[in-house]
Amino acid sequence: MEKAKVYYTNMRTDFSSGSLLDKLQRLIKKAGMGNIDFEGKYTAIKIHFGEPGNLAFLRPNYAKVVADMVKELGGKPFLTDCNTLYVGGRKNALDHLESAYVNGFSPFSTGCHILIADGLKGTDEEYVPVRGGEYVKEAKIGRAVMDADIFISLSHFKGHEATGFGGALKNIGMGCGSRAGKMEMHSAGKPHIDQDLCIGCHRCEKICAHQAPVFTNNKASIDHHKCVGCGRCIGVCPKDAVLAASDESNDVLNCKIAEYSKAVIDGRPHFHISLVIDVSPYCDCHGENDAAIVPDVGFFASFDPVALDTACADAVNRQPIIEGTLLAESDHQGHDHFGAVSPTTNWRSCIEHAKKIGIGTDEYELIEVK
Repeated sequence: MEKAKVYYTNMRTDFSSGSLLDKLQRLIKKAGMGNIDFEGKYTAIKIHFGEPGNLAFLRPNYAKVVADMVKELGGKPFLTDCNTLYVGGRKNALDHLESAYVNGFSPFSTGCHILIADGLKGTDEEYVPVRGGEYVKEAKIGRAVMDADIFISLSHFKGHEATGFGGALKNIGMGCGSRAGKMEMHSAGKPHIDQDLCIGCHRCEKICAHQAPVFTNNKASIDHHKCVGCGRCIGVCPKDAVLAASDESNDVLNCKIAEYSKAVIDGRPHFHISLVIDVSPYCDCHGENDAAIVPDVGFFASFDPVALDTACADAVNRQPIIEGTLLAESDHQGHDHFGAVSPTTNWRSCIEHAKKIGIGTDEYELIEVK
């Protein structure tokens, strides 16, 4: 396969170069985003709005650069993400929107509206075939993502405790999965009940189409012979007593993320941007962020998310370690900063599987944009 083109600009600015926002705009123009026919097309810009308390997420100013360019090209952009599987500030669409607003995302700051792609309770999904999928035959993707004509990922590139790092593929695959989709990626099993939290309200029983919740002494449990893993019970529980299993190996999780990514982008125009700044050791889904492990690197863009993730990982691994950080305290072996921070992970498993199923290539030409 021919090498993919990955475009890059560093964080240096002066009076002649303009601001970082100007550099981001030049980058995505040079990388060819304008070659997509946006005229009259709904354009999903997938971004992580940041868990409340976390300050490493991307500023809304960056999203506005992308949204403004889509509008200049005649498109109809919206920012989007799907609800989380775990308990937190983004478990349902109302809390998710409020978290986005608290973190500065609004139509006034970004120039476009926000749609939570999988609806109020994380159940508004579309079943999308995965061509060549080995682990997933039909991905469960938030409906608004699949309703869009064009897909753009705008990712904060950082570490991740289960996948090694979170970049374009993680933002697309895990980020666009509905609640049931996220459970499928994380789990080989079914949800279970924390009976200390269960109040016997029977909402899980009412929402279940398969009569899986059963009650003993007014405490719920789930019959795994009947459960199909849709995750609807997780969304309706008022006490967060229904918990998803996280029993899939990290390598299988990465492979499923690659397959979900293919379901999202297969057969329609797509473009990918990653900002390698505030490279925290763990995901923006945390309600906090630890100190960045390496200096800020810059902005990257490509039509190939596999090449983009590879280029970003290579760039981070070339960086010096910042003293006093989790990476500096780790038992660092070799040149893999992400493996040093989270030794049980192997980010290459996602890259390799994404290549195998035809998403893209890890061979790239890096082109610097001033």
